[in-house]
Amino acid sequence: MHADERRDAIVEVVRAQGPATVAELVSRLGLSEATIRRDLVKLDDAGLLRRVHGGARPLDVRDDVYADLAERQAGPKEAIAAAAAAQVADGQAVLLDIGTTVGRVAKYLRGRQVTVITRNLAVFAELAEDPTVELILLGGAVRPAHRSLVGYLTEEALRQLHADVLLLGTSGVRRSGHCVDTVSDEVGVKRAMIAAADRVVLLADASKFPGSGTATICDATSYHHLISDEAPEPETRAALDRAGVSLQLV
Repeated sequence: MHADERRDAIVEVVRAQGPATVAELVSRLGLSEATIRRDLVKLDDAGLLRRVHGGARPLDVRDDVYADLAERQAGPKEAIAAAAAAQVADGQAVLLDIGTTVGRVAKYLRGRQVTVITRNLAVFAELAEDPTVELILLGGAVRPAHRSLVGYLTEEALRQLHADVLLLGTSGVRRSGHCVDTVSDEVGVKRAMIAAADRVVLLADASKFPGSGTATICDATSYHHLISDEAPEPETRAALDRAGVSLQLV
């Protein structure tokens, strides 16, 4: 069983039965205790469940997933966000994806002569009262835990719009350079964002190599520039080079 399949199976068990001990997961899935413990760390980091003493529990309404994720890798995310804002020139239209790294970009765009198109509700909250930024909020179904909009209405709105730059988030970057997500509903929206932009800049801190997720968004030929805090391992770097992706380390 591949790592992604294992972790998906763990999440399914925990969501179906509620809190589960490591021993229960070992018995249900036929995996070693060490593997289960490592996977629980990864899944907790990805905001897919909560790791507790001796096991894991599903997320509930008391969990502020976005705030929790925003605190993780805070330093690298801040540096990546600042560098990403510099990729946007005055007078341009920029698409801002969801996610806590992209969400940090908004404050670096305050007061600038730019058009911001987004489905990121954290970005909307940051820029809603800015008198200089032209702000366009895409429609769609609200995902409160991720402070985002998603779905058919979001995709339809994107088909009517054009951006100079897309700042794209991701749950993980595979060694092949493929971007993945943990939520299949994100696939259509992210692909529509890519199609709507002239240039795609991927924002991914070191934890996103390989990150988590089984829903494939795009391959490395779909983005042009990658901003990260650490260089990816050689196989991933070679895939990026073949696709012509430039790498910026912060």
